[in-house]
Amino acid sequence: MSRTGRHRASLPPNPADELSASEGIEARLLGQQPSMRPREVSAKSSVSLLSARSLWHALGFPNVGDDDAVFTDADLAALEAVATLVRDGVFDKPTALAMTRAFARTTDRLAVWQTQLIAESVGEQSSGVVPDTTRAVPDPQTARAAAMKMADIADDLEPLLIYAWRRHLAAATLRMVSDSEPAPDHSGVVRCVGFADLVSFTHLVRQVSERELARMVERFEALASDVVTAHSGRVIKTVGDEVLFVAMDAAPAAAIALDLVQAMAEDDLLPDVRVGMASGPVVSRLGDVFGTTVNRASRLTTAARPRTVLVDDAFATALVRLSGFEMSPMRRRTLRGIGSVTPWTLRRADRAGRRGMIGIENDGELQGDLGR
Repeated sequence: MSRTGRHRASLPPNPADELSASEGIEARLLGQQPSMRPREVSAKSSVSLLSARSLWHALGFPNVGDDDAVFTDADLAALEAVATLVRDGVFDKPTALAMTRAFARTTDRLAVWQTQLIAESVGEQSSGVVPDTTRAVPDPQTARAAAMKMADIADDLEPLLIYAWRRHLAAATLRMVSDSEPAPDHSGVVRCVGFADLVSFTHLVRQVSERELARMVERFEALASDVVTAHSGRVIKTVGDEVLFVAMDAAPAAAIALDLVQAMAEDDLLPDVRVGMASGPVVSRLGDVFGTTVNRASRLTTAARPRTVLVDDAFATALVRLSGFEMSPMRRRTLRGIGSVTPWTLRRADRAGRRGMIGIENDGELQGDLGR
């Protein structure tokens, strides 16, 4: 993509014309005005039209007609780059398309997230009032101003995107190499898996406004991400009132869980949290994790009380010789879809005699119907 300098400020001559403004902003973000049709791109890249359309679909974009001039030199360069990787034997075609989908799904969410952040910032700066983040779209004036600002700063953000990707790529590569080393009694990828769940969230949904709910979810995700990454863990995904995270070892995973409980307890906006964790092999695919270990952590989360951390036998065994943590076994129960499990209540050793912050269990009973 061509560069014309930082913070480019020249916009379409008539910003009141919404169509003209949109086309101008699109051209600035793409580097030039779209002008090529599908067959032109196919011919210039020496790639079949069918393959070109397959790549376009993998990028997450809808069908375009034969006469739709929606492509630029950047689209041509991307198609040629992927085609070269396949022709040189670096990828086969299915892998190339899967790699393209990975880029597409990640950058689509990133782009939506960032445009919302900019729209909220622009709206607050123009009005001096925190904008309503629950609106599906901002008002037209804010939307146009935010779009212009995104076009202005795209060149400045692009190096940060590449930097972050390379940093995460390096970390993922090192994890892969570490996971490849043979480990006793285990095969495949072994992780400590945790779920943190906001307590009574469904009840809160009926009590607070949509704006308050949005603020709560954003605050939860921000706090959870900070805590998890501070201990070298990874946030796999957040789904409203729940966050799924993993860590390589039990000690940092335990610290994550206990810090999550404390952070939410000390936050005036958020309700209490409960955490369930399990240790064992996982299936890692599409940036997510699956398998019995993940399911066991989820079931333990459902069983935990507010401000409580429950862990399974494998997790407790991994922590037993480490200082700083204490665990209390609970009576063995059957978890739906998992089988017989002995849950352990995890707490910090220096709080062994206190209730509240880390929810020490004294009655030996789990909450909820574990057999359901």
